[in-house]
Amino acid sequence: MDLKEIQNLIKFVAKSGASEVKLEMDDVKITIRTGSDNETTIVQQVPVQAAAPVVQQAPAPAATSAPEAQAPAATPASDDSKYITVKSPIIGTFYRKPAPDKPVFVEVGTDIKEGDVLCVIEAMKLFNEIESEVSGKIVKVLVDDSSPVEFDQPLFLVDPS
Repeated sequence: MDLKEIQNLIKFVAKSGASEVKLEMDDVKITIRTGSDNETTIVQQVPVQAAAPVVQQAPAPAATSAPEAQAPAATPASDDSKYITVKSPIIGTFYRKPAPDKPVFVEVGTDIKEGDVLCVIEAMKLFNEIESEVSGKIVKVLVDDSSPVEFDQPLFLVDPS
């Protein structure tokens, strides 16, 4: 598959409105993802044989805006040290509700006990309930709904008293 065919495929996917397309042929694997917010297109061509070329196109502005948004939140205040931090046990997408039409699991000020479900994290199309390991009161929700989370990323602050 040459560059011209890949560009035509990108244009076709963008016009179709699909959010992701994966194409696997004998010697090439291509994944095209488009975002509805900013129409980001990512193309990866992974060679299976040594002779196949590698083509990667990724917009730089989208990659630089995310770390800037997280920088202020990464510096916790000194009074947060008395709280227990509930962290993500897996990588995935954070959801505060069990379904779009259901209420959130916990709000700021909610009293929780050990074993209460705090949120769900979707990983590989499986929804994993994240249960509290401590009792207390939710002081702060550190992640926005439907946001990607990393392993060991802080999700909630809990006041154990």
